[in-house]
Amino acid sequence: MEYNFTEIEKKWQKNWATKKTFKASNDGSKPKYYVLDMFPYPSGAGLHVGHPLGYIASDIVSRYKRHKGFNVLHPMGYDSFGLPAEQYAIQTGQHPAITTEQNIARYREQLDKIGFSFDWDREVRTSDPEYYKWTQWIFIQLFNSWYNPRTNKAEAIETLMHIFDTEGFKGLTHDILTGEIEKELTAFSPTDWKNFPEKKRSEILMNFRIAYLGEAYVNWCPALGTVLANDEVKDGVSERGGYPVERKLMKQWSMRITAYSQRLLDGLDKIDWTDSLKEAQRYWIGRSEGSSLQFKTQDSRFKIEVFTTRPDTIFGVSFVTLAPEHELVNEITTAEQKTAVDEYVIKAKNRSERERQADVNKITGVFTGAYVEHPFTGKPVPVWVGDYVLAGYGTGAVMAVPAHDVRDYKFAKHFGLALPQVIEPNAAHSFDEDAWGEKEGKMINSDFLNGLEVKAAIKKAIEEIEKKGIGKGKINYRLRDAVFGRQRYWGEPIPVYYKNGVPHVLPEDELPLRLPEVDKFLPTEDGEPPLARAKDWKYKGQFEYEHTTMPGWAGSSWYFLRYMDANNEKEFASKNAADYWQQVDLYLGGSEHATGHLLYVRFWTMFLKDRGFINFDEPAKKLINQGMIQGRSNFVYRVKESNKYVSFGLKDNYDTTKLHVDVNIVDNDILNIEAFKNLKNNALENSSTAEFILEDGKYVCGNEVEKMSKSKWNVVSPDDICIKFGADTLRLYEMFLGPLELSKPWNTNGITGVAGFLKKLWRLFNIQEDGSAKVSADAPTKDELKTLHKTIKKITDDIDRFSFNTSVSSFMICVNELTDLKCNKKQILEQLLVLISPYAPHITEELWEKLGNTESIAFAPFPMFNEEFVKESSFNYPVSFNGKVRFNVEFDLSLSKEDVEKEILALQQTGTYLDGKAPKKVIVVPGKIINIVV
Repeated sequence: MEYNFTEIEKKWQKNWATKKTFKASNDGSKPKYYVLDMFPYPSGAGLHVGHPLGYIASDIVSRYKRHKGFNVLHPMGYDSFGLPAEQYAIQTGQHPAITTEQNIARYREQLDKIGFSFDWDREVRTSDPEYYKWTQWIFIQLFNSWYNPRTNKAEAIETLMHIFDTEGFKGLTHDILTGEIEKELTAFSPTDWKNFPEKKRSEILMNFRIAYLGEAYVNWCPALGTVLANDEVKDGVSERGGYPVERKLMKQWSMRITAYSQRLLDGLDKIDWTDSLKEAQRYWIGRSEGSSLQFKTQDSRFKIEVFTTRPDTIFGVSFVTLAPEHELVNEITTAEQKTAVDEYVIKAKNRSERERQADVNKITGVFTGAYVEHPFTGKPVPVWVGDYVLAGYGTGAVMAVPAHDVRDYKFAKHFGLALPQVIEPNAAHSFDEDAWGEKEGKMINSDFLNGLEVKAAIKKAIEEIEKKGIGKGKINYRLRDAVFGRQRYWGEPIPVYYKNGVPHVLPEDELPLRLPEVDKFLPTEDGEPPLARAKDWKYKGQFEYEHTTMPGWAGSSWYFLRYMDANNEKEFASKNAADYWQQVDLYLGGSEHATGHLLYVRFWTMFLKDRGFINFDEPAKKLINQGMIQGRSNFVYRVKESNKYVSFGLKDNYDTTKLHVDVNIVDNDILNIEAFKNLKNNALENSSTAEFILEDGKYVCGNEVEKMSKSKWNVVSPDDICIKFGADTLRLYEMFLGPLELSKPWNTNGITGVAGFLKKLWRLFNIQEDGSAKVSADAPTKDELKTLHKTIKKITDDIDRFSFNTSVSSFMICVNELTDLKCNKKQILEQLLVLISPYAPHITEELWEKLGNTESIAFAPFPMFNEEFVKESSFNYPVSFNGKVRFNVEFDLSLSKEDVEKEILALQQTGTYLDGKAPKKVIVVPGKIINIVV
């Protein structure tokens, strides 16, 4: 009977769904293993072959762990709030919920066809009110919490109010400030606190709440009508749509993630995540030690505070630079410079912070006309504005020491500013070419620091700064609080209403606050978010709700917890479920989420641990970033000013335009000309009447590896692969392409080898016309056991190391060897099926059943490696004479060195090479070599 993958795969997908084969239990009788994929945003385009890569890898691990006796939680859901559905709603008027539902149905259909062992009973959708009810609940906990530096954790806001009741607030010296990240507040007594009106108390508490309403510079995109996160902006435009983005100061709900800066850093040492990802988070958090320092303006009306990690270079300051957004730019700029400064500020503020940090070669700035006094010499120091200084880092101002800082050096060279040297380098260096930025060397031209080594000078400088009362030693972080509110419709409503101008959160028993209906999905005419369009949408019919919605990362910051207890109506997850499943054991997803989702989910996990809702403070023990499957594009070459297309090998003889062509009508770089003529592709106008200049009767296309995308016509659908080759072939081939973590190009031409392997596996079982497998109950031979057990060891090691590509090669070798051995032993073939089952579940389920098994292969014990079966009993020794190999001879490995020596000297071949001479020495290394010295 032939291998009919179409019928087999349909049969088992239906069987698994009907029997709920992969349903996980919370009963705790087995050891647990939690495997999680970053859930997808369900776009209208559906999946292409690059998307399932991580899902296949996680499914292999999930199935393997079930074979190993674990209770495996392997869930799937949808990150279903997002801008694409909203943009489509704006364009068409179709409600995002309808678009999202249609897209999810398409995704589910595609996922089912690939045979994933997901527990679909735990499916979550972030746009489902029964899900976002708990996202809103977590927001309320964040709002009702503050970060207590005394206990180094988040606590209920009532504990802060108790401090105010008993201690009052002592200002900037009070130890309840979390690293001075709150606004400067005026000190008040316990009596003052008790007498403050509600609005005043609310404003004070807002400076401490973890979820708070405050002013922040945001990336405002007028075309999209919303605020974008830094990672959603590229080169000054929105990543989606390419619309202009401007920096704007707005009243915004934000999350005080900065309170967790040090814990987020420290936690990286406890988790098994990729080094590159951990380094990305360390850089993003950006811890630096140094000192604050104040420079008085010459008229003494204002003070500019800077943060510097190099206070030792204070005597090398030749100018001070302010960020374009700095509040003092307008205050200190002279009348003569005002026009130039205003023009520069408008232009500079519209570049994102990420863009400004990355573009190190673009040097721009403008002089304010103002000067500050050097805090030690009293000399005038010019004040400039430059976009290389960021408002969100430190104080938004830097003391520029161009001789000892690379960016200051470039700025000073560009504008002809002084470069005073204050460190004598301890190695050869030319200040005409670059700054000396190393923390090495001796201080010069630096008053009380002269002669000190740099590290000693840093300590001494901080002491003197603190003695003069012009600053103090401190730790600073690059990480900024996360803007939370978005001016868009399709997101979780923030559960807040306003009474007399004071924000209040909804009572928990009134959740969820559902998205209201609106007439349009656009901001109102006066710029209010879309939710302001809702009619009669007020709390208790009289108090305005918050009109912004939560960001895309809100629902994904805790979804791993909901999977633990997805149908619980009383809490986001029961204590028993959270205590049992604990952290995710293996998390797979893209590295592009390093400083977005993966930072926020760590933050929320730490917060929930602080408040006692869970008992672990990191979401995932191990994380793997899978690489990208790139597209392999094909090209046709149109002769300019004609409708003729010339084949690749002849194109250099013509003046041509290179055009993408749909890879689905190209086979092994040969174009299907008839299919091409029927294309509906705007770039290929009049394709139906095209003429072709061929090579050997064929049109050969060019090719190139590029990102897989619709615009490049190189998208390959997994549906097409499943129809043509089967899901098991797709799964094996995606793993076979290369190491999981690396990017690699898709090439459908290579898939036939994998398809052939599965046919060869099928033939091993000698399937009869009645559907039974004709196998033998005889005991396996030594060679059959050896082939099986070396494969068991290799596959076990591969899966434990997540090295899936080499497993596929091992399967092929194993099946080839068993075929050559004409193996039909049930004892061998049954174990082989379990080995292959995680990779190719459909064919193995079918063959398992044909062997007479009535239960699913999914829970069959994984074969155990037995070293005895792979031990070699003999060795083919190379025999050398005076170091030169002359012949090989096989001896039993149980022989001693003495016995081997006797045997070798007794051989006729040995006598031939000795030629009657007595050997001076015989060297035997068991299992390696024999060398006879003559």
